[in-house]
Amino acid sequence: MLIQEYQERWKEDFHSIKTVISEALDNYDVTIEHIGSTAVTQLAAKPIIDIDVVYAKSDEFDAIKAGLERGGYVHKGNQGISQREVFKRHSAVKVHPILDSIAHHLYVCPIDSKELQRHILFRDYLIKHEAARVQYQALKYTIADEVSQDRKKYAHVKEVKLRTFVEAIIAKAQEENIGASLSR
Repeated sequence: MLIQEYQERWKEDFHSIKTVISEALDNYDVTIEHIGSTAVTQLAAKPIIDIDVVYAKSDEFDAIKAGLERGGYVHKGNQGISQREVFKRHSAVKVHPILDSIAHHLYVCPIDSKELQRHILFRDYLIKHEAARVQYQALKYTIADEVSQDRKKYAHVKEVKLRTFVEAIIAKAQEENIGASLSR
């Protein structure tokens, strides 16, 4: 199944990846955030850990990029989303026992990134509001069924069909001042 029931191990997986990335970026003042559906307890999700590495000093991006590249990541640019840089595991380097065994998406964002703020607002609202979490989960299951569990079709249809829902949640989160601070 494309969408899986919530797994407690997703938190553990995030912490394992965070530990490795933190060590690689030890000289830099970064915050590492678990975002996306796997960060929300009791929310069904694709079993892929979404992570934002957040930095405050704009001149540190190149050094952060170099540190991640030394750790086996390849910078893929912003892929059309301003202030959110994508990093993927290098396809020829599959030797790290944690980074290459746990499916994850890695993004690097400046602290003032609008996309980062959207990630945090949406995540924190779903954590705080069970009804919204249940509604979002039902929508995700419906879309997965509509696309016959096809991952690529799911991503496209989810983007289109859930845009209004996500925007409404982000607006509500802003009204309630949810997600205003990042964890360390």
